[in-house]
Amino acid sequence: MVFRTVSSLCVLCALCGELVSADRPNVLVLLADDLRWDSVGCVGNPVVVTPNIDRLAAEGVRFTQARVTTSICMVSRATLLTGQHMARHGITAFGKPLTPTQFAASYPGVLKAAGYHTGYIGKYGVGKPLEGGIDFVRTYEGKHWIEAKGEKVHVTEQNTRDSLAFLAARPAGKPFCLCVGFFAPHAEDRAPEQYLPQPWSAKHYEGKTIPVPAAATDEAIRRLPPFLSAEKNEGRVRWHKRFDTAAKYQTSMTNYYRMVTEVDAGIGRILDELRRQGALENTLIVFTGDNGYFHGERGLADKWYPYEEALRVPLIVRDPRLPHGKRGTVSDALVLNLDVAPTVVAAAGAEVSEGIQGRDVSPLYLAADPPAWRTEFYYQHPVVFAKDRIPRSEAVTSLTAKYVRWSDFDFEELYDLAADPHEQRNLATDPASKRLAAMRKQLERLRDEAR
Repeated sequence: MVFRTVSSLCVLCALCGELVSADRPNVLVLLADDLRWDSVGCVGNPVVVTPNIDRLAAEGVRFTQARVTTSICMVSRATLLTGQHMARHGITAFGKPLTPTQFAASYPGVLKAAGYHTGYIGKYGVGKPLEGGIDFVRTYEGKHWIEAKGEKVHVTEQNTRDSLAFLAARPAGKPFCLCVGFFAPHAEDRAPEQYLPQPWSAKHYEGKTIPVPAAATDEAIRRLPPFLSAEKNEGRVRWHKRFDTAAKYQTSMTNYYRMVTEVDAGIGRILDELRRQGALENTLIVFTGDNGYFHGERGLADKWYPYEEALRVPLIVRDPRLPHGKRGTVSDALVLNLDVAPTVVAAAGAEVSEGIQGRDVSPLYLAADPPAWRTEFYYQHPVVFAKDRIPRSEAVTSLTAKYVRWSDFDFEELYDLAADPHEQRNLATDPASKRLAAMRKQLERLRDEAR
């Protein structure tokens, strides 16, 4: 096969003949719902089957210490779109959309204004997309099995089909930005069985037993703040639905992992189509989750609370600018969901607005001398439903320490994460503690910065 140089700024797509700018790569954001950091194979999980996600990690950069600044879907998705803390974008309720001004400054809005063909598939989570703000929109969520063109289709299969439809119909010679918001492996909260996978994935988990987390103990429940261990707390309510017996735990976790495998298969089909079109090597790919997830630790389910299980997410970046010799890199930098928007915007050669609070992560793996990076961040969560169900919280956390304040209950927690990674020994019981006083001041400073 003969290749020719088109110009110093462009490359020729070998399969479809379209001209695309090397300065303006395509962008593909793959967003799984309720997927915590250790639920993919490339981190060493011995049970879950994710060959395509693992391949992305082998061909890109995997960030081991990625966190979210708010662990609930509508807030975290607004943060992913805007690169802003909840305190700035103000999305704190289900159904509340971004304003037209906010959307214009989001990464899909900025890239569309810069000439990108934009698409959004699946779960959006921030109200409804702005009318006319995205070129190709097919959004839906809430159920694992949906009606589509007269047939019952799994939501992950529909996510994949719609993504392939976007790629098939995209204009030639124009870069694209597509976000695929997989609803899986989010539970179907109102269903008797919380996780409803497709039949074909069962073969990957036959004969497997899911290990029980170290912090899934009665003692860990007793160590919770009393308002979290109370039975009306939403984390406890959902724990009873999913994890409160050994058999229920195995069923729930097996089906959860099956849906992760199904997302992985959908990703594989999308990557195959990009490869077929000759576009894969000019596409920046970001894979992440919208928040972490409790797998029964502390007798809790879902997310919301500022413990590590709910904060940590996978983050993999496959960047066409990354030299082959650096592919498969692992970074321990403290990166946030705030950083996705500026990373995407900067890669596209567009201007990162002053309102964005995150940072472009690409210098961490492209620069010969990586920049100094954050060592701590501010976490914030609104009250949802009622304070007895999901109370408000805020925290300042680094890789070695965490301070949590529950303002509705005037309750504090302090953890030495280096010595106590499962956050089982609350050190905030000594009012004379200098470390506690210092962390309180850090929280106030970071709260002001977030605003």
